[in-house]
Order: sequence, then structure tokens, then C-alpha cells
Amino acid sequence: MQIQVNTDYNVKGGELLIKYVDGLLKDSLNSFIDEVTRVEVYISDENGPKGGDDDLRCTMEARIRGMKPIAVTHHDENVDLAIAGAADRITRSVRKTLEKRREHKLAQQKHNKEEE
Repeated sequence: MQIQVNTDYNVKGGELLIKYVDGLLKDSLNSFIDEVTRVEVYISDENGPKGGDDDLRCTMEARIRGMKPIAVTHHDENVDLAIAGAADRITRSVRKTLEKRREHKLAQQKHNKEEE
């Protein structure tokens, strides 16, 4: 699973941030490591130096083998909370999407057996 981290000019990126995001996503998406090929992370400060409540945004886009990408966004008061919130959302979305795909495959197999 490839993880790419992007920040706008208002958010300090760097190696520590990349390692934090990489570790968090690999832990939370570990169950889906064979299905998720890539996760793109975009972190931005919507108000820049002005500040404000919940103005830090983290968007994550997960690419699942053979499917369209899934994207989620989470706003929070600091970078760590925005990343953690988005990681939780993307994990839930990936789980739900893969469960639906498995259910669909099982239903299709059952239907094919009934036709035999």
C-alpha cells in the first residue's frame, strides 16, 4: 500500500508528519492491505494564519483494487486530530465498501448455483 502525503503552504509537512500518517494508516488499514493499493492524504489550513475553530482539513482518498476511489474529509482544531478523524472515516468507508462487495459476490455465487 502506497501512502502519499500532501500539505498546503500553511501546514508544516516534513518527515515526522509523513511518518505519523504512514504509521497511522498502515495500522488502521492493516486488515485491508491486500485490497487498498494507495491512499492520498491532503492536509490544509482553510483559514491560514487567521486561525479559527476546526479550520484544519484532512482529506483522504483510498484506491481499492478494481473499484473507484473512496474519499473522506475531516475538519478539526489541529493537524493531529484532523488526520486521526480522517483515518477513522476512511477505515470505516473501506470496511463498508469491501463488505458490500463481498456480500454482492456471495449473492451472485448463490444465484449462479441456483441456476445450475
